Amino acid sequence: MVPPARPTLEAVAQRAGVSRATVSRVVNGSPRVAEEIQRRVRRAVEELGYVPNQAARSLVTQRTGSIALVFSEEANRVFSDDQVFPGIIRGVSQELEAADRQLVLMMAHSPAGHERIQRYATGGHVDGVLIASMHGVEPLPATLQRRGIPVVCGGRSLDRANRSPYVDVDHAGGVGAAVRRLLDTGRRRIATIAGPQDMVAGIDRLAAYRAALRDSDRRSIVAVGDFTRDSGVVAMRQLLADDPDLDAVFVASDLMAHGALRTLRDAGRRVPDDVAVIGFDDIELARFTEPPLTTVRQPVLDIGRRMAGQVLRIIDGQTVEPALVLDTELVVRQSG
Repeated sequence: MVPPARPTLEAVAQRAGVSRATVSRVVNGSPRVAEEIQRRVRRAVEELGYVPNQAARSLVTQRTGSIALVFSEEANRVFSDDQVFPGIIRGVSQELEAADRQLVLMMAHSPAGHERIQRYATGGHVDGVLIASMHGVEPLPATLQRRGIPVVCGGRSLDRANRSPYVDVDHAGGVGAAVRRLLDTGRRRIATIAGPQDMVAGIDRLAAYRAALRDSDRRSIVAVGDFTRDSGVVAMRQLLADDPDLDAVFVASDLMAHGALRTLRDAGRRVPDDVAVIGFDDIELARFTEPPLTTVRQPVLDIGRRMAGQVLRIIDGQTVEPALVLDTELVVRQSG
């Protein structure tokens, strides 16, 4: 059986009683067509079941309708039980869906991966690129921007050559609220499990912890993890060995805090009676730890939405804020 022929632009034009060029302008969203004619064309499109040829449409508009979201992580990290990454993906996806754009999800954990993404983006496959979870001085954002690709970053870049706008959260405000909570509840020896020091989130949260303790004349007690649960286990063991008398710990991610709680339980330390624990992120797991975790909530869904909204505005030729910093909130539960 021969499948029916797809309706053509010419067939729509004939049904609407207009020229082919007019149909093309309406289909491609041009405002320079009278409202009554737009209605006629849309009605003909619907009646005939016409679907625009995306390749031909891209030639006219110079747009692909696709936005790349790049994580500088391995796939197993992005899709682990750390709900920060999936939250950002959901936020980006919601914003792009509302704008009738397609999300292209990409991972780049190595120089070869960055080169692959650079070739893909500069090859005309996407209209813009969102880059999240950057490590160290990553050249990809600045390189893409020099090639004329709209770029928005999740978090401040460590690369001074990168002038891309970014969306971040108020790390200092969130960590400051957490440490003040520990001080106000009488804790004297407050340690931290910091995040990786090649990431802005890890750097800024450690700096904020040190600043809060400096203001209260307390000394810093630091171990460093990598935002994973296992690193929280190891770092908490190190802290207990370094300072057995510590009575509180601020942990720079909820997954690491979950690992720290396990180590404290194995060491016979009661939470919060012996050691108070506060995390950062407010992933769903935080409500189900034992005890439920006091933590700093960051609006991951809104981060994704704002990143996508920024890049769409750049694509449309609009000016955007160079930095959007979103509020955090201390969520008090039973661990600290």
